[in-house]
Amino acid sequence: MKADYKNWVPKGMLTSFAVGAGALALGAAGFGVFGKSRGTRALAAVSALGAAGCGAFAAWCAYARGQFSYDGKRQLSRQIVEGTAEYVTLPDGGVGLDVGCGSGALTIACAKRNPGARMVGCDAWGPEYASFSRELCERNAAAEGVENTEFCVGNAKKLPFADESFDAVTSNYVYHNVVGADKQKLLLETLRVLKKGGTFAIHDIMSPARYGDMQRFCASLCAMGYERVELIDTANGKFMSRAEAKTMFLTGSTLLVGKK
Repeated sequence: MKADYKNWVPKGMLTSFAVGAGALALGAAGFGVFGKSRGTRALAAVSALGAAGCGAFAAWCAYARGQFSYDGKRQLSRQIVEGTAEYVTLPDGGVGLDVGCGSGALTIACAKRNPGARMVGCDAWGPEYASFSRELCERNAAAEGVENTEFCVGNAKKLPFADESFDAVTSNYVYHNVVGADKQKLLLETLRVLKKGGTFAIHDIMSPARYGDMQRFCASLCAMGYERVELIDTANGKFMSRAEAKTMFLTGSTLLVGKK
């Protein structure tokens, strides 16, 4: 059995845009051939533009799926997950938390790096991510031969854990997907369950438009007594090049790491 971490660009998305491009192209051709009035010619033009747009996005989806694929040549998802896991260090007997674990990739990578500890992965697993589930995470852990993991339902807005429950907390490309939530508040909620002296490694698209002033946020953590807080740009050669980040809409990708 092989682990299936899925792809950040669903196959259904690629198929939908490809089918849409084909349908609009046929419509444009039909309107062009049979259309005699100004209105039908306009419909032909609009359909042609729509077909071009859908075709372009289908091409992007195909490219991005190849880049993100765990089995592909680039394996960008694997590089990001394993690169984030390198910052998660747990003491023997310790417990770490992965918020928004999805298919379990980061949870399992951290568990592999910390065999004497345990990793908990939590996720809301909503209908918008129907291909991800707790059962998928458990199957992936079994496929990797990893036994020091567990998975449970949890919402990043209000984690179902007491204050200072974990020796490390981590997350990867999760909070920017939480629509309408204050991203800095999401960070504070995750850090709430981290023990004093515990480490954190949170990776996301931390652009100012999404996260606000992260330098000020880091300064506020230091003022609260955090031992170390650092922002690491991961879209400048660390996980990906700037060109890759721009092409795949990952500009602003940043690791927030440190010790509480």
